[in-house]
Amino acid sequence: MNKLKKSLGSFIVPVISIVLAIGIGCLIMLALGKDPGEAMTYLFKGAFGSKTNFGRTLIKATPLIFTALCACFAYKCGVFNLGGEGQFIMGSIGCYVVAYLSGIEGVPGIILALAAGAIAGGLWGVLPGILKITRGQNEMIISIMLNYVATLFMGVIYTNWMRDASVPQTLPVPDGVKLSKVIPGMRFTWAFVIALAVGFILYYVLFRTSAGFKLRAVGYNMTAARFNGFPVKRYILMSFIISGAIAGLGGGAEILGTQFRLINGYGAGYGFDGVAMALIGQLNPIATMVVAIFFAALRTGSTMMQTATGVPTSVSDIIQALVIVFSVAGMALTKLPEFENFRNKLFRKGGAKA
Repeated sequence: MNKLKKSLGSFIVPVISIVLAIGIGCLIMLALGKDPGEAMTYLFKGAFGSKTNFGRTLIKATPLIFTALCACFAYKCGVFNLGGEGQFIMGSIGCYVVAYLSGIEGVPGIILALAAGAIAGGLWGVLPGILKITRGQNEMIISIMLNYVATLFMGVIYTNWMRDASVPQTLPVPDGVKLSKVIPGMRFTWAFVIALAVGFILYYVLFRTSAGFKLRAVGYNMTAARFNGFPVKRYILMSFIISGAIAGLGGGAEILGTQFRLINGYGAGYGFDGVAMALIGQLNPIATMVVAIFFAALRTGSTMMQTATGVPTSVSDIIQALVIVFSVAGMALTKLPEFENFRNKLFRKGGAKA
């Protein structure tokens, strides 16, 4: 019964948040003198109305899934990895350098480049992890600062070391290591399939294995886990490495599947977007992937909505922001003793009627 109550709460909060956010978005459209029904129809068509649009949505969702899963895994161990963006960028750099300089093409070249991206992201995640377990430093501040370091380091690469002539960007990766499209006529590549595979693997590891149980136990209560003999520091460091590797793999997949080169503004915002989506998904890997696709759909469909109805794309941004606000507020509300008592009364009444 307790598990059922918790599952219902985890499911209801994001759903209510999305419904409220869309409702307020419709009120804003009415205030602008637009038809909300028509606008939402074109929003849906822009995201899913054709194979091309659907593929574009999945392309936008792919990097969001990786950075969201990065945050999700770290948070499950009780640490706050806000460096997903930096780890994503470092993974992109590692993947690009190996893909461009190794000369290996085909499946072996793709695997080698993606592995390099995951390793680079994992190594970038080690830094805040080591400082936390050895010096007790705040991992949030350190991981955020490392985002800027990674962005500036990428800038050195595409403006100096590997610059494409007079253009501030790198040359594209060779065609032999580019990820192919999964379905003809749709733009999304195997990067999206890899993202889904990572999400399902994470779910299995976290909720179906003893290692995942120990990791979640550390996240629930580090002091209790330490007194029960769990190697807490080792799990903390491992969570940073694995979460960084997930983001780094995402950066590599983005380079080989969509971007193909390093350029100004690449990877900006993915890290913090991923944190928000992980929280909305209640730190459940599968729910987190669904939320990432939903946000990608809002961003893809808003362009057609603006073109067809005149509703500005900023309304879509407002809806996304409101979903985050309502989800965080809902999570805080469900933790209150008053809400827990109210929920227990409802379940007791339901059981009595049954």
